[in-house]
Amino acid sequence: MRRLLASTIIATAFAGLASVASAQECGRVTIVNMNWQSAEVLANVDKIILSEGYGCDAELVIGDTVPTLTSMTEKGEPDIAPEGWIDLLPEVVTRGIKEGKLVSTIAALSDGAVQGWWIPKYIAEAHPDIKTIDDALKHPELFPAPEDPSKGAVFNGPQGWGGTVVTAQLFKAYEAEKAGFVLVDTGSAAGLDGSLAKAYERGEGWMGYYWAPTALLGKYEMVKLDHGVPFDEAEWKRCNTVADCPDPKRNHWPADSVQTLVTTRFAERAGPAVMDYLKTRSWSNETVNKLLSWMTDNQATGEEGAEYFLRNNEDIWTKWVSPEAAEKIKKAVM
Repeated sequence: MRRLLASTIIATAFAGLASVASAQECGRVTIVNMNWQSAEVLANVDKIILSEGYGCDAELVIGDTVPTLTSMTEKGEPDIAPEGWIDLLPEVVTRGIKEGKLVSTIAALSDGAVQGWWIPKYIAEAHPDIKTIDDALKHPELFPAPEDPSKGAVFNGPQGWGGTVVTAQLFKAYEAEKAGFVLVDTGSAAGLDGSLAKAYERGEGWMGYYWAPTALLGKYEMVKLDHGVPFDEAEWKRCNTVADCPDPKRNHWPADSVQTLVTTRFAERAGPAVMDYLKTRSWSNETVNKLLSWMTDNQATGEEGAEYFLRNNEDIWTKWVSPEAAEKIKKAVM
């Protein structure tokens, strides 16, 4: 009995040491919580899985696309950008990977993401001649500006978003100001959403920047305008994505590769189990749209959305983690 008890104590001690070693190996992890819904919920999914499944000391930090990816490349922090829209900052990300400062682990959205200028479906149906951005710019009266209805409006995202830079450059490239339009700074993600929702609920015209997957485009039927030209990668990199470039050209907005990015410094200290998770964790637009719709309907936070996802989609996320981690995560969220 004494031998059995001693063996049990030793085994328990080794298990405890293994757990501590795992936590120390992973250590403190900073995860970027970007200010849009899909990025917010994914950051919280990562936080829960890394904390509960792998013993990390995971912490969320606020950030936006451009400053965050620049900081990761130049300063080596924060550690993880779960939803990095890398095509919006190609030079910085490419340089970071080439110089060995960044690691792209996997496509966060397995089927990519779509950005561009959108109009309500009811406007498109009432005016079937409007197919492209140039077509829409012929009708400023259909998209009245909030401060001056005699002008048309193109609603833009908040500062710090890569999509905001591109929209401002396309506004210049398509000579929207000459066509009688103004570029509206909505100030925040909530401001952008509010402008679209307000117009839609009133049956009014709206044109502006938006992206998918999102709950809002699931709720309000919108039509993405064609850019009327093929994609020119060289021009995209030279000017369409560069804020201070003075002579942007018309260009097609390509589907985006949305990657999970980690700093090399973190990848080297995180341990193989954590990196295996970050190289496996990927979900589809369909999965995200359903989750975002639930979050919107229930006014759920990113943390609540993450917990809901983990409780109701074991068939998806258990494929991302080890069996041991899966059991710990289930106990934490059930």
